[in-house]
Amino acid sequence: MAKKDWKLKGRKPVRHKKIKGLIQRLTQPLGLETDLTSAFLETASFGPWNLLIVDKSPLGMEVEDVDGQTIAFPTLRGVLEWNPTLKWCEVDHGAIPFLMNGADCMAAGIHRACQSIQTGDLIWIRDQSHGKALAIGWATVDAAEMVETTKGKAVKMLHHVGDELWELEL
Repeated sequence: MAKKDWKLKGRKPVRHKKIKGLIQRLTQPLGLETDLTSAFLETASFGPWNLLIVDKSPLGMEVEDVDGQTIAFPTLRGVLEWNPTLKWCEVDHGAIPFLMNGADCMAAGIHRACQSIQTGDLIWIRDQSHGKALAIGWATVDAAEMVETTKGKAVKMLHHVGDELWELEL
């Protein structure tokens, strides 16, 4: 994917109580416990994402799924900050260079996956050795198939280390 010349638009401070629903949609599916009541919160749009900016760091995003439903999910910086325990898959070393170039994640590189993953879920991808977040994408198969299959695409890429959202400086 070529670098886009996106600009941060509509950046504005928001009160915690005004976006309580967004914070809940962002944290509940991943089993996250976060207290953002004392954080400086802002919203903005950037390319295809609506962002939740927490203390000047883009930690959450809203995107549309294939059915047009708005889904809230942490950005990679949010995953690194909050350490979710759900909706992840692990890839071997061989898959990392491809993911860093924005390629979709193939099933052959996946060795483990959170059992709660279902087709269509937004999930995060981590490296097998260190457990560090590498990318976020849409699961094209469920967890069992992701691990058992050796052919085909398992995760359609949305956001990865080194992309425009990762490089966004606030």
